[in-house]
Amino acid sequence: MMNGQGRVNPGTPAPAEERSCSWLNIWVFLIFALAIKTAFVTSCLVALLDGSHGQYKTVLQNSTEWYCVPSSSAEKMDGWMCCPKGWRFFQASCYYLSPDTMSWAESEQNCTGMGSQLVVINSKAEQEFLFNLTKEKVTNIYETKYYIGLAAYENGQWQWVDQTPYENTPMFWKPGEPNLLFAEKCAAIHVKGNTDPNTYSNWNNVLCFTSCYRICEQAVKLL
Repeated sequence: MMNGQGRVNPGTPAPAEERSCSWLNIWVFLIFALAIKTAFVTSCLVALLDGSHGQYKTVLQNSTEWYCVPSSSAEKMDGWMCCPKGWRFFQASCYYLSPDTMSWAESEQNCTGMGSQLVVINSKAEQEFLFNLTKEKVTNIYETKYYIGLAAYENGQWQWVDQTPYENTPMFWKPGEPNLLFAEKCAAIHVKGNTDPNTYSNWNNVLCFTSCYRICEQAVKLL
């Protein structure tokens, strides 16, 4: 209401038009902010699930971090081969060399608990890869042993943990091994320092309660 001097009285409500514009501005701002937030969250999810860089990418599955490389021919991309982070690729398998030591039975249980098994060696190429891999971990001249998935403690006959017939696989025993079969019924890759040239014939049978390192193996995951 105007007073006699043409001024608006302090108690006079603002025109309805001005109040309407104020509420409209607030809603526009809220909608705009929500749109920006939605776009940001979406871009983060896309980057997490589909991002790749160079010749590898990391995916998350069941709280496990995976390291992936292209599985491709020269002509086309066929997909990705993935191993848990910290494992090593070779052909169609992933390999884990433990930083700690256990008995053979504990080693088998540990590998199984990670969804893998103690390694089963099927070829000369795999044996050479594993021997070179173990030499990378050995930094002194003392001998080191890594359990493999071969034992004879159940029935006195050598048997692989995945039931692969022992007679159908190549054998890489050290000269004179296996011996003392009445007691030493578990097999291990035997490395004497990182300069050991004995690439192939290095298996040794040991007492199954001996604390050794271990090599776990699982198939690559294909994406």
